[in-house]
Amino acid sequence: MKNRLIVSLDLKGLDSILSLVNNLGDEVLWYKIGAINFTAYSTILIKDLKNRGKRVFLDLKYHDIPNTVKEAVFTASTVGADILTIHSIGGIDMMRAASDGLKEYQDKFSAQGPLIAAVTVLTSANKDTLKRDMFIDTEVEDLVLKLSENAQKSRIRGIVASPRETKAIKERFGNYFSIITPGIRPKGSAKDDQSRVTTPYDAIKMGSSYIVVGRPIYKSNNPVKAVKDIIKDMEGVC
Repeated sequence: MKNRLIVSLDLKGLDSILSLVNNLGDEVLWYKIGAINFTAYSTILIKDLKNRGKRVFLDLKYHDIPNTVKEAVFTASTVGADILTIHSIGGIDMMRAASDGLKEYQDKFSAQGPLIAAVTVLTSANKDTLKRDMFIDTEVEDLVLKLSENAQKSRIRGIVASPRETKAIKERFGNYFSIITPGIRPKGSAKDDQSRVTTPYDAIKMGSSYIVVGRPIYKSNNPVKAVKDIIKDMEGVC
């Protein structure tokens, strides 16, 4: 189960980040680099993690014109991303361009390349914020399923969605997608700015392939124990 946990490195300061990685040691294989620390450290952090034998989830949520996204996916593949994200709201043409960027990398280097995961609805959003801010008057689950259908049409094999929608995705698409679920909060943790959250146990039970956990680990007084508790919670599903 430890290979299904992705630890988010959204804390500030390269020394603090590397100290956490050192502290967690072999307990964690996967790390997420998001907009905060990719902006600060570019590929430095990616290279450091790869040199340690870690896997990198590059969560930059590409959303741009198709050609830009294609080139971004190709470049992210060359710098060592094992999973990368695009925004499904960018549409089918954009997502197909992302698939083309991956294929170009695979053809050029004869390598598998990263899993592309399409972000559906951010876990900080809910029906009210969709209607108020994006003018989308529909249930979150319905929108997630429609966006997932577009991703499938675009040859995308990964989905980022709240655990609350994971079961519906599995029922509709079977095992087609690897499902990555942020918004994970162990029992007793604060929700922070997340709206649609659940526990590690429930996320795995509902069909998540990977879970992403950040603040409950790196803000813990004992990050190693926090990781072990999360892994133990996931193992309770089996």
